[in-house]
Amino acid sequence: MQKIIFTFILSILLLSYISTAYAVGGKGLIPPKEFQAFDTPNDSGKSITLRWPASPSESEDIEYVVYASANRNGPFETEVLRISSNTMYEEATDSRYHLVGVEPDKFFKKKDSDNDGNREYFFKLVMRSNPDSASVGVIASAIPKGNWFNKSRLNNFIIMIIFSILILCCIKHAKRVPGLFIRKIKGLDAIDDALGRATEMGKPALFVHGLNDMDSISTIAAINILGRIALRVAEYDTPLKVSNIYPIVLSVSQEVVKESYLEAGRPDAYVEDNVFLAASEQFPYVVALSGIMTREKPAANFFVGYFYAESLILSQTGAATGAIQIAATDAFTQLPFFITTCDYTLMGEELYAASAYLSREPLLLGSLRAQDIAKGILIGVIIFGALLATCGVDFISSIFKPG
Repeated sequence: MQKIIFTFILSILLLSYISTAYAVGGKGLIPPKEFQAFDTPNDSGKSITLRWPASPSESEDIEYVVYASANRNGPFETEVLRISSNTMYEEATDSRYHLVGVEPDKFFKKKDSDNDGNREYFFKLVMRSNPDSASVGVIASAIPKGNWFNKSRLNNFIIMIIFSILILCCIKHAKRVPGLFIRKIKGLDAIDDALGRATEMGKPALFVHGLNDMDSISTIAAINILGRIALRVAEYDTPLKVSNIYPIVLSVSQEVVKESYLEAGRPDAYVEDNVFLAASEQFPYVVALSGIMTREKPAANFFVGYFYAESLILSQTGAATGAIQIAATDAFTQLPFFITTCDYTLMGEELYAASAYLSREPLLLGSLRAQDIAKGILIGVIIFGALLATCGVDFISSIFKPG
């Protein structure tokens, strides 16, 4: 009897050990039931999306590895994806799916015989928990193809068309109605007063470019303002000094000032040396300009462009000399310094509107008016959408979804 009991207990222990080893050996991992691969929609034709349902045996120490091959029969040796089991989830009804995009062209070199957009790739999904692994029996395949139009960005296209029509209508209206009204910008209205004061005092005006090259939109806007200031200076017969930090900006500034003097009918009054390269580094540039402001004491200083840490040094030096100072920049970190030390400050997009404000050209005025109307529409939509979202209606958010 004792032998029978001992044999029974030993059998139970042996069966328990075998079942544990069976689970640890990888058989306990339950692979996903299906594995899909399809061309990623609305892309340029380089991506393939992989999709598979979450496995019942998923845990934190389990990861998915996807191997790819250019042939259906393998070998599947190229690893194109490795993710943890708790990432890349897509919720669908009561189930969860892993949804991941891969670009197989990064792992396989194209042959000359391959036709663009017609190469089929094959994928194999392996569920792994070291040292165990379980693979999906189905081999998924797909052909990446490019799309002519990204349907997810249709809303952006429609908004662009609406705003383009709005700009064209405003430009047409500006051509029909001379002197189209736009909001007053005190800093630009004060340019004539500043130049008039410099003329009365017999002192020069100083125009200071920011520290960005000609590839910056703020520098381009500064060049437009420089042209209008140079035209006024030529009419008033007041010396204008223009400092630069980049050779390309220097060349453009010389041509703009020269053209303005020619437009004013006084090409002989243009002095090329007054448009100069002060320095090629930030703080040597500041020291050179501070010296000019201290020695020559210009009656009007214009700081236009994108500025960095030098803004306060320049504007404070100019304020100490008693000059009228007008600053214009889209560097929001430097605006507090200019507002404190300058008489007038153009903030942000006022810098870009200056060329339209000063020239009064219908093309620029119409574009500026259209931008203001578009901003008003967007602000109204944001407020309306916020009210709807508060009431639980969020359809309007999909209209402005970037895609």
